[in-house]
Amino acid sequence: MIKSEFAWMNGKLLPFAQATTHVSAFTLHYGLAAFEGIRCYKRNDGRSAVFRLREHVERLIYSAKICDTIIPYAREQIESACLETLRANKLDEAYIRPLAYLGPGALGLGSRESPVELIVIAFPWGAYLGDDAHKRGIRVHISSFTRGHLNNIMSKAKISGQYINSVLAKREVVGMGYDEAIMLDSQGCVAEGTGENIFMVYRGRLYTPPLSMPILDGITRDAVITLAQENGIEVVEQSFTRDMLYAASEVFFTGTACEVTPVREIDKITVGSGEPGPITRKLQAAFTAAVKGGNDSHPEWLAYL
Repeated sequence: MIKSEFAWMNGKLLPFAQATTHVSAFTLHYGLAAFEGIRCYKRNDGRSAVFRLREHVERLIYSAKICDTIIPYAREQIESACLETLRANKLDEAYIRPLAYLGPGALGLGSRESPVELIVIAFPWGAYLGDDAHKRGIRVHISSFTRGHLNNIMSKAKISGQYINSVLAKREVVGMGYDEAIMLDSQGCVAEGTGENIFMVYRGRLYTPPLSMPILDGITRDAVITLAQENGIEVVEQSFTRDMLYAASEVFFTGTACEVTPVREIDKITVGSGEPGPITRKLQAAFTAAVKGGNDSHPEWLAYL
């Protein structure tokens, strides 16, 4: 259970248990909401910084716009709300979840009477895929659920209702004993995980699906591409098939929750040697240095408390 002392709701901090909505809230019934997942890291110098706060809030705003709703707060106000929530809860390292949703007003798919509500919660959250995930890598399975067509889902937005597809895929593979799922698109090409972007090393080159596919324009994905290029690693944004993934020497996920997580097995097929490979390790180290200290080449990525 998520535990926190305070939540920010519609412009003010409230005791966590009081940050509630009505059972007739439009979003509760239809799933129309925009959200973000953001991390705050305690850095090596003892200070705390939120990773790419501006980019996350900008994506929240345009996700809401794609939902045909307008958040009644400016970007700067939402950024301040995230920082204020961290300070109120005395958190120096945390996961932050802003959510813009439609509250109580009227039901009916075309209703526009419900107000846009905004909440921000923050709480401690460690390794999303388990304590050993970053060190040993995880076991994944290709899901029987397909990532929606580009015109079926708004893949560049983080819309709550769209994540039902991911929830079903995740529950399917966890029930089979795996840690995570990989989802294919409607053409059978590798798309992404249930909440992560995917990379693979194939014949010595680093590949990731392009943004023209039904995948999220991941903020961690973007950072890892930048870090790879700065470390002399070419990144090829190109669609690829399931069997290329089986033949890959390295595979890893990226995302706010999972950070950079190696994959050691896919559908009971061992990836490479079964251990995280050299490119994965290099990019894990570069990402950790960027968010926690040791590499200060991207100060624009950090919003200090």
